[in-house]
Amino acid sequence: MSNTANEVKINFPENLRAGTYSNNTVVGHTREEFILDFLMVTPPVGTLVSRIIVSPGHMKRLSRTILENIEKYEAKFGTIQENNVPRDRINIQ
Repeated sequence: MSNTANEVKINFPENLRAGTYSNNTVVGHTREEFILDFLMVTPPVGTLVSRIIVSPGHMKRLSRTILENIEKYEAKFGTIQENNVPRDRINIQ
């Protein structure tokens, strides 16, 4: 792949390649940013595993990309069933 003006080479650090599992997410916002807290909840406690802060414009692009990928996933594998997890019981300290 050649490096043109439209391409960005991404450095992928070894310690991030395995990823981090999250089974719950809390999203908040201010006027200037969205805050995404990714959690690993194993009742009766949970742990914040990652916090990502993005601009409103990036959040809109991200949400569109996620929806497009959910549609592709469901077209290939079938409808995703949602669990009804009560969201009002999560308290990040």
